[in-house]
Amino acid sequence: MFYGEYAHTLDSKGRVIIPAKFREIFKEQYVEKFYLTRGLDQCLFVFTEETWKSQEKKFRELPFTKGEARRFNRLYFSGACDVVCDKQGRILIPEYLKNYGGIKEEVMIIGVSDRIEIWAREKWNEFYDSNKGNFEDLAEKLISEP
Repeated sequence: MFYGEYAHTLDSKGRVIIPAKFREIFKEQYVEKFYLTRGLDQCLFVFTEETWKSQEKKFRELPFTKGEARRFNRLYFSGACDVVCDKQGRILIPEYLKNYGGIKEEVMIIGVSDRIEIWAREKWNEFYDSNKGNFEDLAEKLISEP
């Protein structure tokens, strides 16, 4: 659903424009509201409402008697907020999420199938540079042939 890498800059109010290709997908699928939360590897996750509800159901089923499940759910859901694009296609990133992601001004917006990730540009570049050489190894470990 979401694919590609897009470089953007936050405006003075902390808003970032969602790439036009992603906004087209939202329009085609009648998506108006998204959920923004803390992601893994210090990026932010953006989910459509449908995908968010699926994720929420899965994480809600984790046993709250397990410490790891409680800690994960607290961090994940306390960081969540719903957002809507304005008429220019921008969303506002709350200060606490910018702090979590180390986002100051320049960002990379990454399409990762059913979610969008927002990265501080320098963090994305570090991640990419340190992992691009392992792409084949990761594929070999994760993808088994039938």
